[in-house]
Amino acid sequence: MTNGSLRLNNGVDMPSVGLGVFQSPPDVTAGAVKAALHVGYRLIDTAAAYGNEPQVGEGLRDGDASRDEVFVETKVWINDYGYEATQHAFEKASGKLGVEQIDLLLLHQPLTSAFDRTLDAYRALEKLLADGKVRAIGVSNFMEDKLTRLLSETDVVPAVNQIELHPYFQQKALQEFHGAHGILTQAWSPIGGITSYGGAQKRTFDDPTLTEIGHAYGKTTAQVMLRWHLQEGRCAIPKSVKSARIAENFDVFDFELNDDELAAIDNLDTGIRGGPDPDSITLENYSVEIPEA
Repeated sequence: MTNGSLRLNNGVDMPSVGLGVFQSPPDVTAGAVKAALHVGYRLIDTAAAYGNEPQVGEGLRDGDASRDEVFVETKVWINDYGYEATQHAFEKASGKLGVEQIDLLLLHQPLTSAFDRTLDAYRALEKLLADGKVRAIGVSNFMEDKLTRLLSETDVVPAVNQIELHPYFQQKALQEFHGAHGILTQAWSPIGGITSYGGAQKRTFDDPTLTEIGHAYGKTTAQVMLRWHLQEGRCAIPKSVKSARIAENFDVFDFELNDDELAAIDNLDTGIRGGPDPDSITLENYSVEIPEA
């Protein structure tokens, strides 16, 4: 699909562009969600570990869309892995969000140091799906080896794997694995915001290939990157708390990149990850106690 929605492997439709709220301070998150809904977003992505699920819920209640129009996605953090704990994690998340059913529930990271707990957590997602408490389930930051084991030891193929993906880090082999197994690729940091962290010397927003393409269409580099994701069949969840930028990131359905432009962006891949190696995520280093609703 090049716009509108994407069909998951269980027949559920998910919008192709959503608002991400990673590192969105709680005091501005509700306003960002309301701004997004006002300009037409119908997908909101959050996570237990972000600490802003209650504010996302506030924005959903006060926004310009009814609950059945909005696709709500959140993630279970590694502290809540395990069959019973993950089922309770759903209760915490749904209570904070103020929803009875979550549209897409993901495992936020593979807990490599205790992968049996990860598998038990995913089996809890399968139970939540069977009980109708969630409409689709998936994972985030799972590499091919972890997906292979998950597929071999559980019953439901993940609908989504949400991964770092932008022009400078494209994970092409992982995307091919997704395609072979009917898993939708969802891009976090889809416009390369992570390339701006820590005084990075090479930012996607300054890339001459992207700026040149943008000039041809009267679009920003961010809009070009989002259009690239859409035309290659991915879901993208750009993050912003600024109303003007939120609107800009949604204004990507009125132009189309040609094959040469898509290929030029594909060729920008550096293979350099901006976020942490998923195998480095352990309870010792990344423990976050998730409070009750």
